Amino acid sequence: MKRLMDITVSALLILLLAGPMLLLALCILLVMGRPVLFVQSRVGRGAKAFRFYKFRTMSDARAPDGRLLPDAQRTGRFGRFIRNTSLDELPQLWNVLKGDMSLVGPRPLLVEYLPLYDERQARRHDVRPGITGLAQVFGRNDVTWEQRFELDVIYVRTHTFWMDIRILCRTTGVVFTQRGAEDADGKTMAPFHGNDPQ
Repeated sequence: MKRLMDITVSALLILLLAGPMLLLALCILLVMGRPVLFVQSRVGRGAKAFRFYKFRTMSDARAPDGRLLPDAQRTGRFGRFIRNTSLDELPQLWNVLKGDMSLVGPRPLLVEYLPLYDERQARRHDVRPGITGLAQVFGRNDVTWEQRFELDVIYVRTHTFWMDIRILCRTTGVVFTQRGAEDADGKTMAPFHGNDPQ
């Protein structure tokens, strides 16, 4: 039933939002240039990597020495709006339709984090990653990595079809209020350095 909902909802939303997504892509092209999409390897079910899609939110602005400026300086007002309203996540509907992701599940993280998880944290890969999940409706980016992983494991152990419906409903409120879009330092997500960075 979960996979059927993923296919049905993602296909319907892609059809309904094709026009707005095309318009958003055009705006990104005019404001930030190419590429319009941000494509990256992320880890999915079974700890297998897949190509993950988002709309671009940062420019390629560089310092005089040629190095990219910090993320905060490359994310202008328009990029911050796209990110805070989660419009940048819309291309992931294609990931859901393909089967790389689900509408609800732990967020897919970077491939380089794989060796850093302990056994409990690695259980997040027992299910398909999601566009939204427990960590997104209970703090989004305003939670610690420890809290995020704990919520992921709770989801893996207890998820049901009706839990997914409740999470999707709560996600609407979180996106509308932009609650937790940035952490206390104004960052969207601090890097994960493992359980014992020392």
